[in-house]
Amino acid sequence: MPPAYTKPYVKRGKNDAVDAEAICEAVSRPAMRFVPIKSADQQATLMLHKTRELLVKQRTMSVNALRGHLAEFGLVVAKGTGRVDELLDLAEADTTLPDAAVMAARVLGQQIDPLGSALDDLEREIAKAHARSETSRSLGEIPGVGKLVASVIAASRIQIKEF
Repeated sequence: MPPAYTKPYVKRGKNDAVDAEAICEAVSRPAMRFVPIKSADQQATLMLHKTRELLVKQRTMSVNALRGHLAEFGLVVAKGTGRVDELLDLAEADTTLPDAAVMAARVLGQQIDPLGSALDDLEREIAKAHARSETSRSLGEIPGVGKLVASVIAASRIQIKEF
């Protein structure tokens, strides 16, 4: 049951006993709606997607930090994660760049590479989950819907049983 549905039944304060009482009161209502339970496979696929989303954010932050720091020294390349190596090579080759700046750029570069590898691993696992799910494969046949979008929709959807 969504927590928002029990909130009107909380009489005072916020502690476990009061929350339990509110839940018991909410459950006794005849019109109460409940959230369907996802399967373990659905939860695992959603976990893959959330982890991927986090790593994409971390990689973007690191790339932007590297670009911003080196731009302060006049080292600029085109945007994109594919240009990080080019930017790091420029930093290594620049003799006017202080050693501390080169070392900081190296540290950021060393952080970006493993994130890319981890993202590749997650995307392979998401592709496997996509291949296992009939719903996801069906959604993947829609033009413009790829494996990532299809698998997250399939994992997020509510299981509907036919009668």
